[in-house]
Amino acid sequence: MPLLLPLLVATGLFTAGLYGVLARRNAVLVLMGVELMLNAANLMLVAFGAWLADTLLAGQVLTLFVITVAAAEVGLGLAIVLMVYRQRRSIALDEMTDLHESRTAGLS
Repeated sequence: MPLLLPLLVATGLFTAGLYGVLARRNAVLVLMGVELMLNAANLMLVAFGAWLADTLLAGQVLTLFVITVAAAEVGLGLAIVLMVYRQRRSIALDEMTDLHESRTAGLS
């Protein structure tokens, strides 16, 4: 199998995910963009593992690790989004300005 086809598909997935993270204002769509970028990285890991004929299957092992981290990220991210929605009735990222500490909070 040529390496170019999976790399082009992974590049397209990563680009779509990056656009979703940078351009969207909805927290759920931002999380979906992050998942697209992680899936693009998984596709590249598996493609390079198959192309290099790695006997240790390092690409596949790293892919399983990334899938595990992505599952934990989705669970934690959606829990945070649900808690914010319950308090604010909105998940727009522009309206979440008071979730960070102020710069003068730790100076006194």
